Amino acid sequence: PQYGIVLDAGSSHTSMFVYKWPADKENDTGIVGQHSSCDVSGGGISSYADNPPGAGQSLVECLEQALRDVPKERHAGTPLYLGATAGMRLLNLTNPEASASVLAAVTHTLTQYPFDFRGARILSGQDEGVFGWVTANYLLENFIKYGWVGRWFRPRKGTLGAMDLGGASTQITFETPGPAEDRANEVQLRLYGQNYRVYTHSFLCYGRDQVLQRLLASALQTHGFHPCWPRGFSTQVLLGDVYQSPCTAAQRPRAFNSSARVSLSGSSDPHLCRDLVSGLFSFSSCSFSRCSFNGVFQPPVAGNFIAFSAFFYTVDFLRTSMGLPVATLQQLEAASVNVCNQTWAQVSPLPSSRALGKGSMAQGTLPFSRRTECPALPRSILQPLPKPVFSRTGSPGLAHSPLPFLGSELRHCLCLLSALVVVLILLLPPPTPFFFFFF
Repeated sequence: PQYGIVLDAGSSHTSMFVYKWPADKENDTGIVGQHSSCDVSGGGISSYADNPPGAGQSLVECLEQALRDVPKERHAGTPLYLGATAGMRLLNLTNPEASASVLAAVTHTLTQYPFDFRGARILSGQDEGVFGWVTANYLLENFIKYGWVGRWFRPRKGTLGAMDLGGASTQITFETPGPAEDRANEVQLRLYGQNYRVYTHSFLCYGRDQVLQRLLASALQTHGFHPCWPRGFSTQVLLGDVYQSPCTAAQRPRAFNSSARVSLSGSSDPHLCRDLVSGLFSFSSCSFSRCSFNGVFQPPVAGNFIAFSAFFYTVDFLRTSMGLPVATLQQLEAASVNVCNQTWAQVSPLPSSRALGKGSMAQGTLPFSRRTECPALPRSILQPLPKPVFSRTGSPGLAHSPLPFLGSELRHCLCLLSALVVVLILLLPPPTPFFFFFF
């Protein structure tokens, strides 16, 4: 067998995956399986802007595991890649020198290992969306399937659209029958002998962490309280943290004391919260036949979708820890209103969502993100596990890998997250009823 190593450097978390595949290909595309994985300690590599060598050092523990996981005789022929996503895209916008230093530092570390290093680069939003779509549909066996007669064949069930709510951006990707009016949103692929035309778009600054910052800025300037936080919860907000991101640049006051702290309290107001979230989306102009929001072209959408990363964490908490039904969009909206009406005294004692990991991770605790006043979430890792998920037929599909979902530190953000999930689902796919897989 052959091996490959991929480091997924997300905005709040880096994961390493070791893949394994036979030498033979099926219709010019490999049949790949996940051999092992490792979660890198600490934040995403973009968090090391002030200490670039630390970004490289953070990868060492997982790279040492890779040395053990890949047979020694295969080391030299094992390709090693690092792909960074929206966190590094944002850093590259605000501080290109720091971005280059971080990439240079991780490159220096990666080249010290006996693998076939193929590069460390910042993925485009288009790359990120398409890779997520390919991964999900591959694991669901929508491209190719191994039959009971011992042969590979191409299923005829079609592909699923993918929605990924990451830390700094959110992506929507789905197969489309015709050319995109905006060619920047179109990707053509050939997988297992079949051609696919795919629409994809990545909305920078619409990831979970950046939306939290933007809403925090809006709450400070518009209300003086936070309608999405539960009544009875209050905290001190450092203005320098709120306005340091390029995503809050448009909301940044001309003059403010970056070291000042402002006290902010929650009010448990679902309607004001929904209005605050909706205010992030603009529908004032569209130069195409149709748009999603912010003037971005989007063709008609139909069929089932997979929603993962922070979509999953939020919905899973509503379902497992709060016992709320979320099988349909109407139920999800009702669950959002329910949680947004609750006080801090009601929300804070809730049990953590199920966590299947080991050590402190099994307790449902997550590291704080100092920029958002809420903890950072690890990226979603899709694995073929025998666990039922939401679907049109109720048939088994994929489950999430054993990682913590929502710990106690995130409780005051639960209303905001649930409102964001509902608004994004309403804006991106069609208004008619359809079904989601939540991973």
